Amino acid sequence: MPDEILTEIVDGVATVTLNRPEKRNAMSAALLRGLRTSFDELDEDPRVRVVVVRGAGRAFCSGMDLREMGERRGAADPESNVTEILQRVERSRHPTIAMVHGDAIAGGCELALHCDLRIAAEPARLGMPLVRIGLLVPFPLLQKLVEIIGSAGTRELLFIGKPVTALRALEMGMVHQVVPAAEIESTTMALARTIAGHAPLSLTGIKTGLLRAVSLRDQVDHRDIDELARQAHQSADAAEGRQAMLEKRPPVFRGK
Repeated sequence: MPDEILTEIVDGVATVTLNRPEKRNAMSAALLRGLRTSFDELDEDPRVRVVVVRGAGRAFCSGMDLREMGERRGAADPESNVTEILQRVERSRHPTIAMVHGDAIAGGCELALHCDLRIAAEPARLGMPLVRIGLLVPFPLLQKLVEIIGSAGTRELLFIGKPVTALRALEMGMVHQVVPAAEIESTTMALARTIAGHAPLSLTGIKTGLLRAVSLRDQVDHRDIDELARQAHQSADAAEGRQAMLEKRPPVFRGK
């Protein structure tokens, strides 16, 4: 089996590639473990100044692996692992850039939002369609949505459940720049090289300060919301939603 995360470092720019193109880079347990390991190692590597996160193939990341989620339906807290690892990406000591060349859906959208900067290709879509498969966004990831696009944008994204275009994402503040698909790599790497050329102590100091500025969000008690998310994840509706998505048909929800 090929590595599900590939890492390369060139001239101070580390590139972390989600490498499940045949699965649209869906987040398997192995991919998430690899992502955490990669960021742990990059934090200790003195060659690194900035990290670019990208996907192999056509998609940036399609979110959690639905087949694997179905197999793990009985898990006590099935979303805690992805939440923890996305927060690990956010806590990277280096500035991070998401190169969203293709669709970033659900956990893939959150992965992009947990990077410091986001460049999107015009054909890319970003979305959080969890309501369409009977799931709730884990509270810490909901906080990230509100932090980036505000309360109104979060309501639009979550209640409607349909992905938005890259240009709409730019209007909402989800991404910083939208470029033609043919220019996404050159634009992202030019930005990464610019950042890599700055003073390392300034970069790490800015990143530390930014993380400190939002640290109060971690003090919000969300145990009751976590319980609602657990109940939704283990519901018959969630099982139906996942199966319907895999079978490419409308789900039949029964509220239980």
